[in-house]
Amino acid sequence: MTRFRPCIDLHSGQVKQIVGGTLSSTFSDLKTNHVSKLPASHFAKLYRELDLTGAHVIMLGPNNEAAAEDALVAWPGALQVGGGINDKNAKCWIDRGADKVIVTSYLFPGAKFSMNRLNAVLQALGGDKDKLVIDLSCRKQGGGWVVAMNKWQDLTDMELNENSIKILEPFCSEFLIHAADNEGLQRGIDEDLVKSLGLWCTLPVTYAGGGRNIDDLETIKAISLGRVDLTIGSALDIFGGGVKLEDCTSWNRKQREL
Repeated sequence: MTRFRPCIDLHSGQVKQIVGGTLSSTFSDLKTNHVSKLPASHFAKLYRELDLTGAHVIMLGPNNEAAAEDALVAWPGALQVGGGINDKNAKCWIDRGADKVIVTSYLFPGAKFSMNRLNAVLQALGGDKDKLVIDLSCRKQGGGWVVAMNKWQDLTDMELNENSIKILEPFCSEFLIHAADNEGLQRGIDEDLVKSLGLWCTLPVTYAGGGRNIDDLETIKAISLGRVDLTIGSALDIFGGGVKLEDCTSWNRKQREL
């Protein structure tokens, strides 16, 4: 059943909400919707108090590890951690208290998908696919979507479609998919993508990008047949937006009662 899932996006050690398409190595290009004065641990504690499970902590670039670790201390065994995950550090993040690790760019050396690297990450986790989330964040290309890496700046050789989903499902426990062209803009979700994910995926999948009101949860529930979860970031009141976190929590509670 569709539910709201929160996030903690980290950039230069701070909790930020960023316009996804502006992430690059050039700091001057970055456009932010919100920079929190509160630490990552504050949000982890808040999510814990509200029982908002399945939250992801994403390290966008360097100098974020300490903040991510603080979040894990605040809610050990419950948060998913991504950003720079590879076969060398995946198990370390589980040992630090992550529930799951999220892998993206490491799977695409030279922007080409590597099954060997996917197997290496899974092997580092002791073959436990329940500890692995694959991030297939994407950008629109023509009439479809292409998986993007390196802070969503580089397109890979993998189209996001039913075939790629079926290839990857045996190796992970869920998917995380940011619609990078929509991320941080609060201009609405990519309904075609959400609908497609509902048809393609048999594993849990979380969509992020463009969520702007509580009605988006109802829309995603309807068009994905309840198979896709939604992360609302910039539009949340805790990140300077107008959507109340309390309303999202209440929505989740009502879904459990149905």
